[in-house]
Amino acid sequence: MQEFTIERLGPGDEDRLREIRLHALADAPTAFASTHDKEVAYPRDKWAERLADPDSAWFVAADAGLVCARQEHEGEVHLLSMWVAPRARGTGLAGRLVDEVVAWSKAREAHEIGLWAVDDNLDARALYARKGFLPSGEVMALPSHPELMESRYVLSLVFRTARADDLPAIVALITDDAIAAARTGAYGEEHLAAFEDIEADPNNELIVAELKGEVVGTMQLTYIPGISRLGATRLQVEAVRIAGHLRGQGWGRRMMEWAHAKGRARGCAMVQLTSDKRREDAHRFYRSLGYAQSHEGFKLQLD
Repeated sequence: MQEFTIERLGPGDEDRLREIRLHALADAPTAFASTHDKEVAYPRDKWAERLADPDSAWFVAADAGLVCARQEHEGEVHLLSMWVAPRARGTGLAGRLVDEVVAWSKAREAHEIGLWAVDDNLDARALYARKGFLPSGEVMALPSHPELMESRYVLSLVFRTARADDLPAIVALITDDAIAAARTGAYGEEHLAAFEDIEADPNNELIVAELKGEVVGTMQLTYIPGISRLGATRLQVEAVRIAGHLRGQGWGRRMMEWAHAKGRARGCAMVQLTSDKRREDAHRFYRSLGYAQSHEGFKLQLD
């Protein structure tokens, strides 16, 4: 199997960028928002301008693969222009190109990578799913071919599945709250046993948010299959916490939007949660996300 070396293009590589980009547009005309006819007319300065953009990075593998990463907003990177030549498909090159974008994004301390993929491009969608990209729920017509629909996918560089060594930080986040402190207790063996049960259950996930090596958020996701609602699966979100110094900066909203994307990826029809009646700020927050207080909740202690 042929090995492909991936390199980043820079100033002076305008001709190389033009050649492989036009090759990609000709090979896969329905995969891009632009067209070969449009870009073949670009002057050399246009290609140089693309390479000179300090917020962009173009990676190529000879004439067999191409991807671009561009930071369009603070903390957010857009993966675009992804292409792998037919002769290089199935070699792992596509995944390696995505990995280059992830590494570049992390170096810039981005918190997420977004991309658009044509709904009919099943191979691309499968690749992105393997890499951890989740559907955002956003859909639009492909600008170059309006008859085709494309969907947006997002990879979080902050949210991940918790590990056992995260537990002390998770317990600390949960107990940094007068309501939850008494019922959670100090970190101990009970929490580790519960974590092991969660980890062993495919319908449960304990999630953390990590920034610069520090666990700064947590939540638990539970996927509940049911007979009602035509057999729909529901996503239950519990124990949502963000570190005090990050509150009011949008991290709670990002965490919940990521949870919603996880639910979509699992085929959930709805998401639900409970919140203590004393948490008025939390209630306002959930209402701002579109949650409706549609039910009365009841709890009964069994011990």
